[in-house]
Amino acid sequence: VRAIADVATAVTKGDLTRNITVEAQGELAALKGNINEMIRNLRETTSRNAEQDWLKTNLAKFTRMMQGQKNLHTVSQMILSELAPVVGAAHGVFYTMDSNGSEPILKLTATYAYKERKHLNKEFRIGESLIGQAAYEKQRILITDAPDDYVQINSGLGEAKPMNIIVLPIVFEGAVLAVMELASFTRFTETYQSLLDQLTESIGVVLNTIQAN
Repeated sequence: VRAIADVATAVTKGDLTRNITVEAQGELAALKGNINEMIRNLRETTSRNAEQDWLKTNLAKFTRMMQGQKNLHTVSQMILSELAPVVGAAHGVFYTMDSNGSEPILKLTATYAYKERKHLNKEFRIGESLIGQAAYEKQRILITDAPDDYVQINSGLGEAKPMNIIVLPIVFEGAVLAVMELASFTRFTETYQSLLDQLTESIGVVLNTIQAN
């Protein structure tokens, strides 16, 4: 009973790390199970609420940051530089669509901790490489096991291939305006992916406004 009371008191003070671990029988065992279940539910609810608050805060931050931007290179570089650390990315590239020629071309506009890939150019046609494929499909591409020669991430500790690569087409009213790629040593969590998906919509609005002026 004392152990159950101690944990219950801790929970009322906001400590959701505790569980009742002492042996119990009969009604006390049922009470122990109910309290532990309550703590698990509270922990999950608190975690979900924290994730939603994090999403709202960061979406609002980037929306404010992009307001009034008029230069394509400036805004794309700013997005990469600010966004990469937020989602744990160690490498990033941003390509914008150039439709002035005979066929649309994705051109490298901004980079974050960039090192050139082997055998690849700074321009891609639609459908070419992951960048061009994301533009063709207009869908996010998530790679969880990157090829050894795809990209290497530089750090103070040397070089290593990323664990995750995410490629995000930036679409406005059905038209692809840009493609952003981020690579990370760690997994892009569902919360990170949700932020990126929602943010690409806002970026699309900003890029469309810049290109229309």
